[in-house]
Amino acid sequence: MTDKELDEIGDKIVRVLKTIFDPEIPVDIYELGLIYDVFVSDENNAKILMTLTSPNCPVAESLPRDVEEKVKSLKEINECEVEITFDPTWTQEMMSEEAKLELGML
Repeated sequence: MTDKELDEIGDKIVRVLKTIFDPEIPVDIYELGLIYDVFVSDENNAKILMTLTSPNCPVAESLPRDVEEKVKSLKEINECEVEITFDPTWTQEMMSEEAKLELGML
């Protein structure tokens, strides 16, 4: 698979991630800065490294599963694995300018 094809798949994954919202904050998880990295293998398997706003997040079980299912729904993706990490710990500084504007923080 070419770098261009991998980039296109990565862009599609990001578009999907921007449709998933944290239930407590009216901003998508990508703009919130919860997505740390997206990997796509030559076999079209995706791995998403992400965090939660806190270890006690009420959607700690369902949000990663939602991410996995939505990314797997892309025809280019065979499998998707979501890994949760708290290193580094999420802070409001990780939010995009768009998210900060949406939340009235700018």
